[in-house]
Amino acid sequence: MSTNGITSWAVDLKDVGAIYPFQGSETVLVILGLAFWIGWHIWQIRHENAELEHEKNRATAERAKKAIDRY
Repeated sequence: MSTNGITSWAVDLKDVGAIYPFQGSETVLVILGLAFWIGWHIWQIRHENAELEHEKNRATAERAKKAIDRY
């Protein structure tokens, strides 16, 4: 059963043409993937820093003492 019209792979593939979709777009996809990856890390760092800053601002000596005594 052939979905691309090729019945035998015993041919020179340069004469066949594209054998998978989006051929030639690998570079663009790698660049997009890297941009997403780096952007996600930047967002994650900012989010975690904001969360730590919020917790730092909530910290008081009284709350620390209660937390220590509780455990």
